[in-house]
Amino acid sequence: MKHSNIPIFLPELACPHQCVFCNQVKISGTLSVPKPKDVHAIVETHLSSMKEKRIVDIAFFGGSFTGINSDLQEQYLKEAFKFIQNGLVSGIRVSTRPDYITPEKLDLLKKYGVTTIELGAQSTNNEVLNKSGRGHNFEAIKSASALIQENGFLLGLQMMIGLPQDTFERTLQTANDIVALGADCTRIYPTVIIKETALEQLYMKGNYKPLSLEEAVLWTKELVKVFEKNNIGILRIGLHPSEELVDGKSLIAGPFHPSFREMVMSKIWNELILKELENKVTEKITLRINDKQLNFAVGFNGINKQELQKRGISTKFIADSSLSKYQFDVSYN
Repeated sequence: MKHSNIPIFLPELACPHQCVFCNQVKISGTLSVPKPKDVHAIVETHLSSMKEKRIVDIAFFGGSFTGINSDLQEQYLKEAFKFIQNGLVSGIRVSTRPDYITPEKLDLLKKYGVTTIELGAQSTNNEVLNKSGRGHNFEAIKSASALIQENGFLLGLQMMIGLPQDTFERTLQTANDIVALGADCTRIYPTVIIKETALEQLYMKGNYKPLSLEEAVLWTKELVKVFEKNNIGILRIGLHPSEELVDGKSLIAGPFHPSFREMVMSKIWNELILKELENKVTEKITLRINDKQLNFAVGFNGINKQELQKRGISTKFIADSSLSKYQFDVSYN
């Protein structure tokens, strides 16, 4: 059964650490903070648009939820919990900072049906965390992750690539650390430079260089392999394409693309297909691909099909729902 989140963005609410990359209002496209009384209407609107039966969570994103005043937290949670009580949603998930996790905070979340806690880990390298203005170290991530799991919550660990002082090796280590910490799910975000952030100032002074789009795709491709190998759910690849980012109103530079995930998956399929065809001489092939992977196999804007054509190989792609995710059959004509 499909799973959907109903997102309620609380941009920068209760977050005293202005990370160098962060301007949640511009990233999320949310200009005002919803009040607890707004939760009901937001959820109802989303539920009314869901035509088929699915597992639904209410998700408080954008700020550091467990850093909010506990009375205000409880008001938000009470409104969301009503939908669990009437059976319309399955659970609640919140995003927060690793240093905002305590037994008392977890008790409140437990009381109102929170099932998943996502931590903005971003990196597990202390130098990267320090240069990014995170205000915590890797030890805080480890401690918070353990406490979350001990209290029966599902654990999400979000990561960013291309932060100040980041390298591919450090990014890969972060992914492996997320696996070692036992995360159930993750999100992978490339670092982009947003207006009115400290990172914009570093960039303008020549003290920070973002990843190119090609670099970000190649780095992320390897992270996807690590997470899929270890059965960790990847909830998002790339930033949410808010109006502020898509229209370029707030984007200064960096590897943002509304089809970032498709570009990453296309690169994965490019590797799979070329490996299969290695050392084989052929001019025409038919590829049968899992129906949900077909577009990725053809490639973003047909890039994989075009590359095969440049190699002198005419390729026909056929959807086949009987095949598993990365399974494919090749007929040599």
